[in-house]
Amino acid sequence: MGCGPTCTTKAKKSYPETDESGTFWISTILDMDSRLRVARGIEKNETASSEKAFQMLQKRGHPEIPPPLISDGWGGIDEAVTNVYGKVPEYSGQGRPPTQPKPGKDWLYLQMIKHRDERGHLVNIELKAVWGKLGELIALLGKSTAYIERSNLTARIFNARLTRKTLAFSKDIDCHEAALSWEDAYYNWIHPHKSLRLEIKDVPQHKWLPQTPGMAAGLTDHIWIVKELLLAVPVPTARYTN
Repeated sequence: MGCGPTCTTKAKKSYPETDESGTFWISTILDMDSRLRVARGIEKNETASSEKAFQMLQKRGHPEIPPPLISDGWGGIDEAVTNVYGKVPEYSGQGRPPTQPKPGKDWLYLQMIKHRDERGHLVNIELKAVWGKLGELIALLGKSTAYIERSNLTARIFNARLTRKTLAFSKDIDCHEAALSWEDAYYNWIHPHKSLRLEIKDVPQHKWLPQTPGMAAGLTDHIWIVKELLLAVPVPTARYTN
């Protein structure tokens, strides 16, 4: 899965940095195979927003260990994953008892770090194995964060609240979070992705079958309309009703 942050300013620069105003970070976790946005977190810094996103991911299908991850070179994601999924080692009986969670030995995380010159031009790309062996990570995850970067660009196109230098910035954090949730729902269930379309060979005058991320992930068998999304009622499972 890909994990990437987006910085958004929720108020003018002259506004104070508080829990309700100022600059917020948005961390998104994307399934690279289906392009499904599986989790998102919004907080005042990247580590906190990533931690919130992984807490959501933990409730949505990865309760014990994180999936293999790839991200850009921004820091804080490894710390967030460790805080959510890490375990405090058992006390060996010597020295001070451990109190901090540690990452698992079987975790996989690859960073793609972009190095730029003083003008901001890309010089080279460094691949760093945070957890796991570099060759294994490249074979599994590839060498690019293009999918999560494209998702962030799509978010800025879909949602005017994320546009840089705009008068449409959010004035209320609750409305900001609601707008992001609506955008994710539209992206996952209603908007077909060209890269996900399937070739059709036995239907005259039709060459491609469009697909949404929800269809590619096997969560639905058709493209939803807005009315269907608004009328949909999620069925709670026993795991989340306790």
